[in-house]
Amino acid sequence: MQTANGGSTRTDARTGRVTQLVPHQQKAITTMTDNQLLDRKASDGTAVEAGTKATERFANSGKYSRLAVSKERVSTLAGALIKAANDIVVEHEVTYEEYNALKAWLIKVGTDGEWPLFLDVWLEHTVEDVNSKDRPGTVGTIEGPYYVPNSPVLQTPATVEMRDDEAGTPLRFSGRFTDTEGNALQGAQVEIWHADSEGFYSQYAPGLPEWLFRANVQADSDGRFTINTMRPAPYQIPTDGACGQLIEAAGWHAWRPAHIHIKVSAPGYQPVTQQLYFPGDPHNADDIASAVKEELMLDPQPRTDGGEGEEVVYDYVLAKIGETK
Repeated sequence: MQTANGGSTRTDARTGRVTQLVPHQQKAITTMTDNQLLDRKASDGTAVEAGTKATERFANSGKYSRLAVSKERVSTLAGALIKAANDIVVEHEVTYEEYNALKAWLIKVGTDGEWPLFLDVWLEHTVEDVNSKDRPGTVGTIEGPYYVPNSPVLQTPATVEMRDDEAGTPLRFSGRFTDTEGNALQGAQVEIWHADSEGFYSQYAPGLPEWLFRANVQADSDGRFTINTMRPAPYQIPTDGACGQLIEAAGWHAWRPAHIHIKVSAPGYQPVTQQLYFPGDPHNADDIASAVKEELMLDPQPRTDGGEGEEVVYDYVLAKIGETK
């Protein structure tokens, strides 16, 4: 659908979410390299291995250790979920064969360790929207299943861990932290992680350095930071497990556009989790995780310092704890 600013909108067939696209997101679909189109091979790790690691990390993360929910709240949420499932059965006249296939598939999601992947791909974007709607400042999006805490702490200007023969386009990522009134923030930090040029994450695929493309970069006293890394590749989420089985059965694709994961924080301010994207990626408009937002689009330019590759500038505005729109 065309919009007033010359862009268009797209509606995700899986979620019904409508996203406005600006013109630079609608460039002609580019041809991906043969390497990018190859499916994950057994030698690159399996969905079960990655899923098991994601499940173990979530279980040990402590994210739900302080959860205190009343019986009334549990009843409301669980009751609504059960009602929605029963409504689907009635509306679509689900057969016993389909019901048993669903039961087998739900069991497989668990045995493959893919509940984190399933929930982060198809549900987290809505949870994030609901929980950030009243937060001023920089826009966020999903964390995803491949975050690893306690990455190496570096001072700006920083260079993340890379291999000597690292493939891809060098990328200098810089920006500045301010509060909602434009004052520079002290003590700010940028946690960064992303896939390599073949779409694989360290600690989730074999043969990669432990902290490849993972770091926690401390900004300077004026809130400024510079990070040297490499431009990541688009990739498919694992397709050899339960989530891939669903994707194949539904006739969907498994692609995520190229993106850089970010967690930013500063003492006394609300943290923000992001994924930053690149214009022209053919899957910005139909990301399997429905996580792309206009505000998260980078603007790569040739480097101005004479270095090789590209540079991007992205500034952060953080809201104080308790501050709302």
